[in-house]
Amino acid sequence: MVISKENQEFLEGLIDYYVKEAKSYKEIAQEFSSEINSVVDTAFGIIIGCIYSSFLQAYSNQKLIPDTEDIKEFNAMIIKNTDIIKKSIIKN
Repeated sequence: MVISKENQEFLEGLIDYYVKEAKSYKEIAQEFSSEINSVVDTAFGIIIGCIYSSFLQAYSNQKLIPDTEDIKEFNAMIIKNTDIIKKSIIKN
């Protein structure tokens, strides 16, 4: 485990938040439905981008720079939660 316990808990909280708010991000994606191939995939990308941005900001606030192992662990956390995130987008 490379990411600190506190940062892992922060990321888990972010994932939970965005799962609960998936409908909003789906609505944003639907605004661009004529320009995109998949509303669900676009909403998923927006959510992952928001989580990643918050992850980077958390590191910056701690005066840290995520290294390759941090990014790999972040990606693993997202992959582990992909089904939950996508299902929350689909059901709304």
